Amino acid sequence: ISVNLTDPVFRGIYHGKQKHQDDLDEMKKRCEAASVKSLIITGTSLRDSHHAIQLAKENGFYATVGCHPTRSTDFDNHTDGPQAYLEGLDTLISENLTGRGRVVALGELGLDYDRTNHAPIDIQKKYFRMQLSLAKKYHLPMFLHSRSAHADFIQILSQEGFGSDGGKFVGGAGGVVHSFTGTTHEAQDYVNMGFHIGINGCSLKTSENLTAALSIPPQWIMFETDAPWCSCTSTHASKPHLDQLPPDYRSVFYPAATQPQRFVLGKPVKGRNEPTAVGGVAWVIYSLHQQAREEALARGEQREEVPYWKIVQKAFKNTVELFKLQELIDT
Repeated sequence: ISVNLTDPVFRGIYHGKQKHQDDLDEMKKRCEAASVKSLIITGTSLRDSHHAIQLAKENGFYATVGCHPTRSTDFDNHTDGPQAYLEGLDTLISENLTGRGRVVALGELGLDYDRTNHAPIDIQKKYFRMQLSLAKKYHLPMFLHSRSAHADFIQILSQEGFGSDGGKFVGGAGGVVHSFTGTTHEAQDYVNMGFHIGINGCSLKTSENLTAALSIPPQWIMFETDAPWCSCTSTHASKPHLDQLPPDYRSVFYPAATQPQRFVLGKPVKGRNEPTAVGGVAWVIYSLHQQAREEALARGEQREEVPYWKIVQKAFKNTVELFKLQELIDT
């Protein structure tokens, strides 16, 4: 549900320098090998949303349109002012709601208090609230971002009519709080409000993260990578669980990679997360459920075993239903 395909690293460009040849097509082949059926490309500004839609149309994927909280100053810096910037997002959505490469969500939008050096809190809040009007107008699910801002985040959503049932009463269509790194209580708040929760490598860094991820009911969870960022790494609490990944899964979720300066066409690049890793994220959630079951059995409690395929299938179904991607099942 979250791939930053507009990032130039997928074209071999790092910090403005071409380090290796464009390998987007090779990355897509690796996705197919890992059974990744499609991608939702994240739009993080008006300009990047244009790019996301272009890539989605070229590759048969999907896109989101919105302004990330750290880019909120783009509204004020726009040549014709904030209202014109919002109208630009509005037009981009209205012109791309159907067909190949269509817009399936409003976002990325929300609040990020960890990076207020990019946009002050008052600016983030103002333009988060302003963008919510587009979710109501187009009845689109939202692709949401909240970092160290939970109280203000849920307050604004509630004040704008999204406090329950995903905002259905005001024309909303729910959404997903992606790259979740919050607490068990925060996860429960989102579920109570009618929002799904997206889990990636950054969601699985600490033991507290694992506890929060395990608490998410199956009908509300989604899996993502936020590629090229948010990898599962050797220092994360997820590592012991990924160490149990069967070799045939590992070979397609985490194929052998090379350094950018030693690039080999057909192999992924070290340090660049790829959509294939979504299978590993799902495996960690499966492993957490297995561990919880074993602990319950040791206490004399009965708990049903949930196989890996069932966890994957449920998250996929959640995604298809929220973003209205029925064609992925039909095909």
